Amino acid sequence: MNCILCEGPTKKFWKSKNREFVECSNCGGIQLLPKFYVSKIAEEARYLTHNNDVEDSRYQDFVNPITSRVLKDFSTKHKGLDYGCGTGPVATTELEKEGYTVALYDPYFHPNTEVLKAKYDFIICCEVMEHFYEPKREFSELAALLHLGGKLYCKTSIYSAEINFDHWYYKNDATHVFFYTAKSLEWIKDNLGFSALEIHPKVIVFGK
Repeated sequence: MNCILCEGPTKKFWKSKNREFVECSNCGGIQLLPKFYVSKIAEEARYLTHNNDVEDSRYQDFVNPITSRVLKDFSTKHKGLDYGCGTGPVATTELEKEGYTVALYDPYFHPNTEVLKAKYDFIICCEVMEHFYEPKREFSELAALLHLGGKLYCKTSIYSAEINFDHWYYKNDATHVFFYTAKSLEWIKDNLGFSALEIHPKVIVFGK
């Protein structure tokens, strides 16, 4: 099959009894074969187990790499979108405490597609992009939702050759279908409507 991000050719990468991943020869992304995707019911049930309490200091610390960048890059006059916010929009709650206005969207828990008809100065995408079944389309749509000069803040675990995939905890989540490499992120920047990219250990920033 071809890569679901860049449409490049893929090759065998890793296989277990229950799952199989292939590697893109073009962008280096690692993707789960579609026959191993979980059902929508199972996916929603998995997300419900996350139970992100917006008052939990651990979750607040977890999203801090994103929220601190928003506070640095934008003022309260700028509008944001928390895309894939889940059951507990922790990043949004932290920003609202500082006076920011952030719309919520999640296909399961905040399925208000009206918010996807507006444009935003910043978009938060925290632990979401690894769930994209169609990352090419979704990143293109996210870029289109940004004003010129806007920024997309992402958080995910990036795969690199130094990682022992056998022992990598991140692959064990059945709802994770695509793992990005630095090369994958560069491909997104170059091809899907962005003009800048910053890759940091705990936050990825795409600029438009």
